[in-house]
Order: sequence, then structure tokens, then C-alpha cells
Amino acid sequence: MTKTINSHSQIVAFCCRYCAYAAADLAGVLRLRYPPDIRIVQLPCTGRLDTLEVLHALEHGADAVMVAGCLEGDCHFQRGNIVARTRVNRIKELLTEIGIEPERVEMFNMSSAMGRQFAEAALEFTERITALGPSPLRSGLKEITEAVEM
Repeated sequence: MTKTINSHSQIVAFCCRYCAYAAADLAGVLRLRYPPDIRIVQLPCTGRLDTLEVLHALEHGADAVMVAGCLEGDCHFQRGNIVARTRVNRIKELLTEIGIEPERVEMFNMSSAMGRQFAEAALEFTERITALGPSPLRSGLKEITEAVEM
């Protein structure tokens, strides 16, 4: 991957320990580049994804949240990634209801051997989020912080 990475988006990636986190690690071992603005949070399984944690990440300045789990039908905890997909879809509905682009939250499925696909997904997602611009919640957070500091 030789594409130049120029991003200022803040993205939190909740990754399953067995697949997506291992894929991110493999991307590093292979020296594949993906945006440095992605902050990875390891989960035992994406089935443990908490809706409130995703909303907290967005509320506290993340421009987007990437959820990455095992391939469908290949979850180490049987249905964890299916549960996560349902939660991600519900989060997208909540964001739409409050006037925030649902594209700011996305789920990806990959195996531990898919380091290249992790890097490509991270790059493509970051480009989409950069095109959307900063989260409206982040600008509101900045205004609140400035008002408190005065």
C-alpha cells in the first residue's frame, strides 16, 4: 500500500481479540500503513460491544467508530459478531434520530489472516470520515470546553 495517508480524523476502532485485533497486528508486522489517527480498543469479542461506549467515544470527540470482528459464521463465541452487527445497526438508527450521519459508525468483518484487508478497511473508512468532516459533537465539545475555561 503506497497511498499517502493524510488524515486528521479521530477514529476509535473496537476490535475483536481473535480476529480483527490480530489482523491489525498482522498489518503492523507486514509494515502496511493505515491512518495513525485510528485508536484501537481490544475487546474479547465484538459481542461485548457496549452501545454506550460507542456513544461515549463519539460524545468525547471521536469523529467515527469502527467496529471490527470475526467473519460472520466464524465467531469464536458463536454469535458475538451477529450481536455486534445488531448493536451497530441500532447505533446508526440512534445517530440518525439525533441528526448525526450514521456513516460515522461502521462494522467490518475479517479473519486474523486479513492484515491487508484491515489496513485497506481502515484507510477507506478514514477517507469516508474525512470527507464527512469533523463530528458535530466534537465542535460542540470544543465550545463547551472553551466556555468552562473562561
